[in-house]
Amino acid sequence: MSGRVDGKVALISGAARGQGRSHAVRLAAEGADIIALDVCADIESIHYPGPTEADLHETIRLVEELDRRVVAHVADVRRFDSVRAAVQDGVAELGRLDIVVANAGVMGFGQAWELTELEWQTMIDINLTGVWNTVRAAIPILIDQGAGGSIIMTSSAAGLAAIPHTAHYVAAKHGVVGLMRSLAVELASHRIRVNSVHPTTVDTEMINNQYLYTLLTGGDPHGTREAAMAALRAQNAFPIAAIDPLDVSNAVLYLASDDARFVTGTTLVVDAGALAPFKLPHA
Repeated sequence: MSGRVDGKVALISGAARGQGRSHAVRLAAEGADIIALDVCADIESIHYPGPTEADLHETIRLVEELDRRVVAHVADVRRFDSVRAAVQDGVAELGRLDIVVANAGVMGFGQAWELTELEWQTMIDINLTGVWNTVRAAIPILIDQGAGGSIIMTSSAAGLAAIPHTAHYVAAKHGVVGLMRSLAVELASHRIRVNSVHPTTVDTEMINNQYLYTLLTGGDPHGTREAAMAALRAQNAFPIAAIDPLDVSNAVLYLASDDARFVTGTTLVVDAGALAPFKLPHA
């Protein structure tokens, strides 16, 4: 029995862990070979540890365990030449490219007027320019192949609404939506679909770190995950603090597959009701 993306090749940025790893495994389980990219380093001005090469090797192992091929590179999405070289190497080895998941991203906090230039620029460079770099490395290949394709950009619920104390993140994620909508129009004649996904908080390393626990518990340096998750629960209409990476991967799979063959220019929300205009109190 063939999978929903059987025989296709998917490029995924930020693939070493979290949502990116989940997307790689989900698409591989449905028949795709994977080109995996990640920076595998800590990022200056980001207050939680970055992914490691060991994380990326674990993604490789999980994909190969599904009997799919994978080509992985350490590449920083802020550096176009690095991304382009990795994409070209992956396509040379795997033979084609069909799906692009521009997923790499970071998170930060602070009042808009108190953010440092480094905090602002790092967020824009990774979460917006990094998406642009990823897709512009792939688009010429998709056009030259002449077989269409699917580009999926990871935005956020914060790409459709404001979240306090995250102006740089909100700005970048809103920017992803504008980029997505423009490319959906520009690439439609090539049968290349372009969409974005908009998760609420996802249960990954981005929220599972002491910096965020402290922030969400009023500055308690010993703040616990349990207390932080209780604080996050208030943002969703569903009585949950965060969704699982697989919930987002299922949305990515839909957009990557022929089930969505005429879906383009859309913002697919996976938010547990976070964007609902009115939320009943949790029982």
